[in-house]
Amino acid sequence: MKKITKEDVINALKLITNPQNQKDIVSSGLVENVEVTEEGISVHLKITHSTKPLLSSLKKAVHQVIAADIDAQIPVEIYVEEADVSHSKEEKNIPLEKVKNIIAVASGKGGVGKSTVTANLAIGLAKLGYSVGLIDADVFGPSMPKMFGLEDFHPMSRREGEKDYIQPAEKYGVKLLSMGFFIDPENPAIWRGPMASNFLNQIINDGDWGELDYLLFDLPPGTSDIHLTVVQTLKLKGAIIVSTPQQVAIADVVKGINMFRNDKIDVPILGIVENMAWFTPAELPENKYFIFGKDGNKKIAEKYGIDLLEQIPLVQSICESGDSGTPSVLNDNSLTAKYFMDLAQKVNAKINS
Repeated sequence: MKKITKEDVINALKLITNPQNQKDIVSSGLVENVEVTEEGISVHLKITHSTKPLLSSLKKAVHQVIAADIDAQIPVEIYVEEADVSHSKEEKNIPLEKVKNIIAVASGKGGVGKSTVTANLAIGLAKLGYSVGLIDADVFGPSMPKMFGLEDFHPMSRREGEKDYIQPAEKYGVKLLSMGFFIDPENPAIWRGPMASNFLNQIINDGDWGELDYLLFDLPPGTSDIHLTVVQTLKLKGAIIVSTPQQVAIADVVKGINMFRNDKIDVPILGIVENMAWFTPAELPENKYFIFGKDGNKKIAEKYGIDLLEQIPLVQSICESGDSGTPSVLNDNSLTAKYFMDLAQKVNAKINS
């Protein structure tokens, strides 16, 4: 077996990106020292006040790259030194500084219609006259290319100075970038957590977003490195949690609430959207059948002091319009469009209150 060297470890650590400046953590000065002994590997990190919120995800990334690129069995110790940077001229890079309001849309579990809600909300805000962008941050299951009818779109780049900017797709008044634009839709993205986070950071920092009133993030279900990347890299105005009335979904809503209210994250929760709140047949639009339960999210919202922003019914046309690339909110004459426009107005009112 090849002997592990200090250089091997440093090269592995160079695979980890510092989300604040898009450089690797070695050249960013976050790695103070590396030691390789018979007992294992020691990595000494040097953290400043601005990089302190990244510490947990950095530690996890260090363990992951060493396990994947060197040896999964070798013991790894991480030591942290907090640097005094009171007089530092540390490089400042503020991602998305021309975006007024950044909102994360999350769900505790998959299959609750989070992406459908996000797409319709983004278009709804655009219909209200705002400049809107949307990042499909669900890197393992991107849905937005299909929902916007952009499955064949391939982004071009624009060079400005020494930097290349990725130009988003623009449709229905929304600027959009998605993992789905960069991979074969029939093949899964088999990436480690740090690789997925690095890709998302590239979309955030290299996207040609310009000035926006709103930028929405369609996050993956649950909690992951992607969530940490977004909340630790950006200043979010708030988060929206999407759920269905089913008890198994409601249980995961509580996990989402606790994640965003965690002391290290502390992102305001704008409210809950209850999707598939009841079933309404197209031929009987006034009828409501509560097939997944009733008012479960209303009770959770009351318990945790959160607004229930909207209850959206299970209607066949919502599914069909998403599959056809023409989200429901575009049809001004439909009842479902009213629900999504009401949601857009409520979110806008909360942001500007």
